[in-house]
Amino acid sequence: MPALRLWGIRRSIALAVTAALALVGALIVAALWYAGWPDIQRDATVTAATLFNLLKLVFAVVAGVGGVAALVVAYRRQRVSEHTNALAEFAHQLAHAADLRAEVTKALAEAADERAKVETDRNGVRLFNERFAKASEQLGSEKAAVRLAGVYAMAGLADDWREVRQTCIDVLCAYLRMPYTPPPETPNEAPAQQGDDQLSIVDMEFVRAAREEREVRHTVIRLIGRHLRLAEEHPASWRGLDFDFTGAVFDGGDFSDAVFSGGRVSFVGAAFSGGEVSFIAAVFSGGEVSFDGAMFSGGEVFFGETRFSGGRVSFDRARFSGGRVSFALAKFSGGRTLFDNAKFSGGVVHFGVTGFSGGRVSFDGAVFDGGEVPFVTAMFSGGEVSFDGAMFSGGEVPFVSAVFSGGEVSFDGATFSRGGVSFGRAMFRGGRVRLHEASFHVPPEFDDWPGGSPPRGLSLPEAKA
Repeated sequence: MPALRLWGIRRSIALAVTAALALVGALIVAALWYAGWPDIQRDATVTAATLFNLLKLVFAVVAGVGGVAALVVAYRRQRVSEHTNALAEFAHQLAHAADLRAEVTKALAEAADERAKVETDRNGVRLFNERFAKASEQLGSEKAAVRLAGVYAMAGLADDWREVRQTCIDVLCAYLRMPYTPPPETPNEAPAQQGDDQLSIVDMEFVRAAREEREVRHTVIRLIGRHLRLAEEHPASWRGLDFDFTGAVFDGGDFSDAVFSGGRVSFVGAAFSGGEVSFIAAVFSGGEVSFDGAMFSGGEVFFGETRFSGGRVSFDRARFSGGRVSFALAKFSGGRTLFDNAKFSGGVVHFGVTGFSGGRVSFDGAVFDGGEVPFVTAMFSGGEVSFDGAMFSGGEVPFVSAVFSGGEVSFDGATFSRGGVSFGRAMFRGGRVRLHEASFHVPPEFDDWPGGSPPRGLSLPEAKA
């Protein structure tokens, strides 16, 4: 905006007064000229009227000069005020323009950052996709060492790429679901009796490959267990995600101290055929874990000190035909644990010193026709344990030294067709134990009670006539 150009106040007033006097003089000359330049009579005496007229003329001239000066000052003040307002408006426009420029600059910066972020994300996704493809390729290698590297690469990618962590886990679980034949415990590496050295070499190669594959599979299980032990807030924790081991073959593995607190975990149809699989001190506190139709035919599976405190854990139609499955010192304090329609035909399924204090544990429709299922020193202090409709046709199911202090244990509709059930040294301190609707070929065994009457809460079957 151009600057205000004004003369100095003195100069302006002087010029204005000079111009005014010149104008008055010009008017007087013009009037005299128009009057024909009349003669002025000179008289030696000045009358009072003449003097008074002269004074009025002088005052009029002085007033006119003052008025001119006042007009000049007023005019300058008006110009200065207008220029000040114009400057203020111009300054406001400049400030507004500066704000707009700042907003545009900020928008451009944000757009640049967003573009950089998109580019970074795109590069990151491209890198992750390359890592995923590489790890998947390694998992499909014929060499065990390369497959082992692929397992670690896939697990590392799951830790780094949260958005596709479930996909990486699905790939690792799918690897465990692949067909697998465990190696024999003691392979015969001696030459064949008929001298068939070539057959012996093939057998040895098969055993070696099977052992290498077992190491790869156990590494997958070990990594999964390690991530399930991490606290939920840990950035590499895999808690709450889904794990699908449907139909997988387990001949060993470590899930000890793992926390299954959400999501869905499936061992449906899984085969526990050898080795040692540990769920010791694991926690099942939410979500759904299914062992439906699982087969426990060998080896050892430990659920010792495991806590079942929420969610749903199902062993429906599971088959226990060999080996050892231990729930010793496990605690059932909430949620639902189902052994409905399970079949116990061999081996040992141990519930010794197990605590049942809440929730529901159901053996409805289960079949006990072999092996051992001891509930020795088990503690029933709350919740509900149901054997409704179960069939006890063989094996041993002792409740020796068990403590019944709360909750309800029900055998409604259960059938004991061979052998019996022993409650020797069991303590009945409360709760309910329902045996009156069960069918016994041989009456259950109890210690002698003081006074000969059963303790309160224990309902026995009616004696047969």
